[in-house]
Amino acid sequence: QVQLVESGGGLVQAGGSLRLSCAASRNIFSINAMAWYRQAPGKQRELVATITSGGSTNYSDSVKGRFTISRDNAKNAVYLHMNSLKPEDTAVYSCNAKYTIRGVFYNYWGQGTQVTVSS
Repeated sequence: QVQLVESGGGLVQAGGSLRLSCAASRNIFSINAMAWYRQAPGKQRELVATITSGGSTNYSDSVKGRFTISRDNAKNAVYLHMNSLKPEDTAVYSCNAKYTIRGVFYNYWGQGTQVTVSS
């Protein structure tokens, strides 16, 4: 089992930057994939970025070139660096961990952190 705690959200003006952090309660070295999702009011949850245990990353088209996902296995943490923020980036951002141990699939979520971008 792993607990995920996000931090770093807040209110920022358009064009600004924020860094979100996701602290895991256990070693994340073996976790297959960690990701950031977001959900805006009235919209479905959207996958923002993923990073594998090998360090491969993937981004949604809406954030490509502006957001960067990274992980620090020594600190059991995953980060989302967000630059050139737009009002449409306003959402609750949640950290997600997916991994498989002995054929059993695990999927965990953090509680989320609010990001609000003002125009």
